[in-house]
Amino acid sequence: MSESGRAASWTAVLVCQGRAAADGRAGTDRFSDPVAVRLLRDAERASVDEVRAGTPPKGWRERTAYEKVRACGELLVPRTVAIDEALRARPTGQLVVLGAGLDTRAWRLAGLAKTDVWEVDHPASQQDKRARLAEAAPAPRPVARSVRFTPVDFAVDDLGAALDAAGHDPSAPTNWLWEGVVPYLTRDEVRATVSALAARTAPGSTLVVNYQAPSARVAAGQLLSRVLGDSITAGEPWRSLWKPPQLAALLAEYGLRVVSDDDLLTLARDLGGPTRVRTSLRSSRVAVAERA
Repeated sequence: MSESGRAASWTAVLVCQGRAAADGRAGTDRFSDPVAVRLLRDAERASVDEVRAGTPPKGWRERTAYEKVRACGELLVPRTVAIDEALRARPTGQLVVLGAGLDTRAWRLAGLAKTDVWEVDHPASQQDKRARLAEAAPAPRPVARSVRFTPVDFAVDDLGAALDAAGHDPSAPTNWLWEGVVPYLTRDEVRATVSALAARTAPGSTLVVNYQAPSARVAAGQLLSRVLGDSITAGEPWRSLWKPPQLAALLAEYGLRVVSDDDLLTLARDLGGPTRVRTSLRSSRVAVAERA
């Protein structure tokens, strides 16, 4: 728990575990994340090691943790590939990662060598990440030109003011990455964030956004996890789901034109990877929008 009274995100840890579990075992040379495992603590690595070894534990709680990491890794491979390739295709000197969690791109994407990266997240999550980076041995070294941690509590803080204070230039093209955050925000919070980033988005900028489309089966799974007291999902429920035309219309209101929008099931099949979590892959999407 941080001094602010809010705990760091458990979802961020699960995502990091999923990427660590898939590194080197994803079945495609388009995915790699050797940094993720270095941000995990010993207890968090246990499930990762079991998944990588293909040895599920016997206890039902341990088996549940194992299956979550395995399924998350399967989901994260196409999502990570889609986002990484979108960023590589549209290089700029500025990348803002909204809700950065335990994201590793500034430490592993060689294409960011001439890019300044702003990692925006709640102070508690950012404090946790910086502690993990300090604990890692050997400590990961950024490949980005710079990494600027920018603590923002979206409930009370102004995104623009925080980025101004951190040196972001709104007149220069910016790549915005918004991954794994939208479902946890209300529709009003999503709109407010789009408005704030659009106000700082110069021509030539790109927004890469990961979001969830409505799915009765996925929603039922989320509800069941909360009923069973899952520590990961109970405190971080989904608050908004978007159909592709709805998200495209919202972005268009703020001058951002969607140029691609793909579900992860299609991407996973293109990569030749496993699709056992088909419902989750189908409902999770990555959209790319540009400002002309």
